[in-house]
Amino acid sequence: MAEQKESSVLFSLKELMNLEEDRIKQEEADKDRRARQEADSKAAAERAARDAEERRIREEEEARRLEEMRRKEEQARLEAIRHGEIEKAKAEAEHKSRMEALTAQQAHEQQLAALNSDEGKKRLKLFVGIAVGVLLVAVVGGGIAMKNASEKAEKEKVAAEARIAAAEAESKRLKDTFDAAQKREEELRSTLASAKDEATRAKLEAELSKATEQKKQAGAAIRGGGGGAKPAGGGAKPCNCPPGDPLCSCL
Repeated sequence: MAEQKESSVLFSLKELMNLEEDRIKQEEADKDRRARQEADSKAAAERAARDAEERRIREEEEARRLEEMRRKEEQARLEAIRHGEIEKAKAEAEHKSRMEALTAQQAHEQQLAALNSDEGKKRLKLFVGIAVGVLLVAVVGGGIAMKNASEKAEKEKVAAEARIAAAEAESKRLKDTFDAAQKREEELRSTLASAKDEATRAKLEAELSKATEQKKQAGAAIRGGGGGAKPAGGGAKPCNCPPGDPLCSCL
């Protein structure tokens, strides 16, 4: 009877030990599983951070490349405008001068023809005086025409410089908009990477989409020269731009 009780006690102790060993093994398994999950989560976060940093670097490099391209294109465009304005003013002044000289020459030739056919010597002095007067008028008129052409060219140059300044201001505004949108996009991406609940993530994703679209629009405007959309409909409007103006919106 005593041996049977002893065997029962030993069996109970062995069962308890087995249960304790199972508990210890389960705790170690749970601990290992949690460690693996934490390691996986940490690795995923590190990968996301690396991807975000690489994406940010690529976007910055692309933005710098686009800005450099836009700057060179803008510089070439402004230089072409200045050169065109100068050449246009010179051509107009030369044309007016040639026309004035041609008019004076024709008048002189007409007076000489009249003198050759004149029968009276008394009229000779009169025609000579008229020819000299015409020549003087032509010379004075040519000088006035040159002065007027120079003043007109200067006014057109001032107007072109004003338009160029406006274009540069618009380009700066677009660049500031692009930079602000890009900075907002980067901030939202960083915040989104650390967001936990779905509601916050959805809100951040909506804001991120809006910031990305704003950046795209600003970038497209920069690449297109910073011009705004022209109003549709309404019929044709009078054009007051000088002929050949490359910045004229009427063309």
